[in-house]
Amino acid sequence: MSDRSAVSPVRIAVLGLGLSAAAFASWVVKEGDGPTAVRADGEVVHKPYIPTKGDVPTIGHGSTRYEDGTPVRMTDAPITRARAQQLARNLHSEEEARFRASLPGVALTQGEYDLYVDFTGQFGIGNWRSSSMRRRLLETTTATPAQLPGLYRAACDSLLLWKKQDGRDCSLPQNWGPKGCKGVWTRQQQRHAKCLAEQVAQ
Repeated sequence: MSDRSAVSPVRIAVLGLGLSAAAFASWVVKEGDGPTAVRADGEVVHKPYIPTKGDVPTIGHGSTRYEDGTPVRMTDAPITRARAQQLARNLHSEEEARFRASLPGVALTQGEYDLYVDFTGQFGIGNWRSSSMRRRLLETTTATPAQLPGLYRAACDSLLLWKKQDGRDCSLPQNWGPKGCKGVWTRQQQRHAKCLAEQVAQ
């Protein structure tokens, strides 16, 4: 395994990048399992649930639909752990293809790619396409070398604008608690910190 601290990240065209194994594992951990049950045969299965107020039915590791586009419903049958992993991987692969297509000519580090794909997995490709992160990154394709650091940094900072869920500002303590949305803000802060770390090495 390579030591990323010893070598500065290199930006390459997004068409040549794919989600790292570490990033997918991190997604699974952050999304969690949701409610599970044990079948009569001893198999652990994941049941549909609504993570927080304003969310849609979800199953497994953050999956809100199936490969054919059918939305998850609360009445759906539970799925096994293996199916939960498979579903999450398949949906990520689909999102990655759309994500890469949305950034023609853009170059990213592996770390930047991972965190922006992670954002897309949580907020959806539609929100990614309309985001200021994407706009700043597209601007890098026609920018001068002197302008590039500012544009990549601006894309990082734009992550912090995505802090609302169901009309609530998730950065405000009054919207935290058992039924709150602090996790939305925490994940954005984590993505922002990772993004800035990629800039330091450039």
